[in-house]
Amino acid sequence: MTVAVLVICHDRIAQVMVEVACGVLEVMPMAVDVLSVFNGDDRDAVLQQARQRVSALDQGDGVLVLTDMYGSTPANIAMALSDSEQVRVVTGINLPMLIRVLNYPRLTLAELVVKAVSGGRDGVFSCAER
Repeated sequence: MTVAVLVICHDRIAQVMVEVACGVLEVMPMAVDVLSVFNGDDRDAVLQQARQRVSALDQGDGVLVLTDMYGSTPANIAMALSDSEQVRVVTGINLPMLIRVLNYPRLTLAELVVKAVSGGRDGVFSCAER
C-alpha cells in the first residue's frame, strides 16, 4: 500500500495540475483524486465530498491533501479533514510540489509532507534576465 493524494483547489486548478503531472510522468504511481471548489459551492456539501474521497482513497497508509492558497475555502476544507491522524495537509501547491510527491510513492505520510514542502519551495526560482 501507499499514501494516496487528494488535491483540492479553486476551479479546475487541481484537475489540470494532475493531468499535467500525469503527462510529465507518463504514469500515476499512487492513487490521486481531485476536488474542485467553485464560487457559490456549498462549503458543507464540498466538505462532505472531501471526506468521502479521503475515505475512498485511504488504503491504510493515509492521505496527503494538497491545496492551493492558505486561508482560502479549498484550504479551509482541507484543514477540516486533518482531524484524522491519517490525513495531512500542505498548502501552496505548485507543479514541482506535485511531481516531487508523485516521485516518492513508497514514503510514509510524514515523509511525503516533507517532500511536498521541499518540492514546492525548491521549485521556485527568480530567473534574472542578463
